[in-house]
Amino acid sequence: MLIFRGLYSTDKKPVALTIGNFDGVHLGHQALLKQLRITAQPPGLPTAVLVFEPHPREFFTPQEAPVRLTSMREKLELFATLDVDRVHVCRFNSSFAQMSAVDFIHALHEKLATKFVLIGDDFRFGNRRSGDFALMEKIGSQQGFKVEVMRGVSHNGIRISSTAVRAALGEGDLRAAERYLGRPYSISGRVVHGDGLGKQLGFPTANIQLKHNRPPLTGIFVVRVKGDGLPPMQGVASLGVRPTVKQNGKPILEVHIFDFSGEIYNKHLRVDFLHKLRDEVKYLDLQSLTQQIELDANNAKQWFIQHD
Repeated sequence: MLIFRGLYSTDKKPVALTIGNFDGVHLGHQALLKQLRITAQPPGLPTAVLVFEPHPREFFTPQEAPVRLTSMREKLELFATLDVDRVHVCRFNSSFAQMSAVDFIHALHEKLATKFVLIGDDFRFGNRRSGDFALMEKIGSQQGFKVEVMRGVSHNGIRISSTAVRAALGEGDLRAAERYLGRPYSISGRVVHGDGLGKQLGFPTANIQLKHNRPPLTGIFVVRVKGDGLPPMQGVASLGVRPTVKQNGKPILEVHIFDFSGEIYNKHLRVDFLHKLRDEVKYLDLQSLTQQIELDANNAKQWFIQHD
C-alpha cells in the first residue's frame, strides 16, 4: 500500500477514489471500500482513499470534537488489511478549509487522476461544507469521471457510524461496538516506561502510549494483546486516570499480561478490548487497590475460561 502526504501522486495512473475521515474503519466504511474494489476491478483501476488529518472538527472546534476511535497509524494498518492500494493523507489546515467545493473536485481530477469517485450519502466537502454528491456528479460528468453514492449500513435498525461506535464504547457495551466494527475494539501503541507502581504492587504492567488524551472508553477490561512477533496473550487492562494515585492525571492504558515476564519496552502492541469488568474507582489506600487488582485479574481469567 502506497501512502502519500497530500493531494498529489507520483503515479499518474487513473484511480478509483473514496473520501472521508474513516474513524474506526467500521462495517459501513468496510462496505464502502468493498464496493470501491468491485467497481475498480473491471477497468483495472487502483483503489485510493483520501483521509484528513486532523479531523475537520478537531480543526474547527477542538474542544467539541468527538474522541478518536483510531489513530492515523491504526487507520492505515486497517486500510492495508482491506487491500487498499493507495492512501492520501491530506493535512486539514486553514488553507485547505478555505478551498471551495468546486476547486476541491477539480483537484481530485487533476492531481490524483481520478476516474471514479464513491462517497457516502452524508459526505460534504469544501468551504462551509457547500459541496455534495449532486455538485460532484455534475462536475464529474463535465470532466470525464464517474461519481456514485453509497447508502449507509445498518444493524438492527441502527445506522453503523463512528458516532454509534463511540456511544457503545462510552456505555461499556463492547459487544455492540464489536458488531459495528466487525472486530473487537482495539488500541495500539508503543510500550513505554511508567512509574513502576504495578510492579511494586505485584502486578507488572505494559504501559501503552496513547496518541490522544481522550480515549473513547474508560474502566477495567478483559483484553487480548498482540503484536511484534509475540503470540496472542491474555490480560487485564486499566484505561483511565488512576484516581487512587493521581490527581488530575491524564488517561493511561496499563495492561497486566498473564504469565508473561519478557522484555517488551518499545514494542508496538495492539490491545483488543473484549469485556468490561467495572468502572474506574478511587480507593482509600494502595492495599485496597491491590486487593481489587487481584480480584480483577481473577475475574478476567475466569472470563477467558468461559469464553475461549
